[in-house]
Amino acid sequence: MNTEVMEVKKKKLEDNFKDEPQINSKKDTVFKDFKLINVLREDASHKLITVRGLLPTNSGLESPADAVLLLERKAFDLSKLEQLLHMTKTNETLRNDIYSTHDVYSGDPTDGIGADMKATLIHPATEKHIAKYSDHEPFIVNETPLLYSKLTLPYIQQSTFSIQWVYNILEKKSESERIIVEDADPEVGFVMVPDMKWDRQNANTLYMVAIVHKHGIKSIRDLRQEHLPLLENILHKGKTAIKDQYGLSSDKLRVYFHYQPSYYHLHVHFTHVQFEAPGTDVLRAHLLEDVIDNLHMDSEFYCKKTLSYVVRDNDMLYTRFKEEGYFR
Repeated sequence: MNTEVMEVKKKKLEDNFKDEPQINSKKDTVFKDFKLINVLREDASHKLITVRGLLPTNSGLESPADAVLLLERKAFDLSKLEQLLHMTKTNETLRNDIYSTHDVYSGDPTDGIGADMKATLIHPATEKHIAKYSDHEPFIVNETPLLYSKLTLPYIQQSTFSIQWVYNILEKKSESERIIVEDADPEVGFVMVPDMKWDRQNANTLYMVAIVHKHGIKSIRDLRQEHLPLLENILHKGKTAIKDQYGLSSDKLRVYFHYQPSYYHLHVHFTHVQFEAPGTDVLRAHLLEDVIDNLHMDSEFYCKKTLSYVVRDNDMLYTRFKEEGYFR
């Protein structure tokens, strides 16, 4: 390659780099003069927010121009996670048995900016807790009534996962100050409290749980027409309480059961329809109104129906299905 051609290529590269964005090494933020107008969109599930504001142009001569700003929480730096935790300050917001929640501050909690994170702590944690919150390969089970009675029900009956924290709520030994609504009737009554996943700050991420007073109903598999007054009571009073306290109408609420549930004492989830809470997918969530309709049609609907859900390769339930030759 001759010298003239090399000089031309060098000139093109230099011109290209002139247009590349340069990393700002100054301490002053580019957002120093940003004036917030309004929030355009908030995605609490993915920790994203889009806002509109005014920001001076580069020349600084014209009036501030409209700006759209997209903000996203960065992923944790795993190599510095322990160091990060050591540097934080925390404020406990809830304690129930081995579970607690905390506001986490990277700066001074008195500076008025607020917490950076919300933490849920399980301590002391068992091997079952560690397995539950670990990442494992998922598999779909199509659970027939026969498979339920042969494999799933014995697994539930032999389960040793403590739900003392549930009884603490029902007996008002903890979280009594957090109760949103209660019906004390032993047959159709329930207690509704905010789920630990909700910070109670943003109505768009609302997450409530209604726990029934009646013992012995493990999941939707146990529901019959005799339980319709209980279910209709939860639906009506739960929606009314949320409307009264948070101003959310029923068309903003997703009300559903999990199957399989995370614990075997009947409970109902109430979440804002915009909030993509864990377990709202088709392989786990069963809308309460659909369950009520199905039971009106057939008292033994959930006794007869094949129910599909996901198990993971660390679950004891997965092991039982595999030992029976369900997974090839």
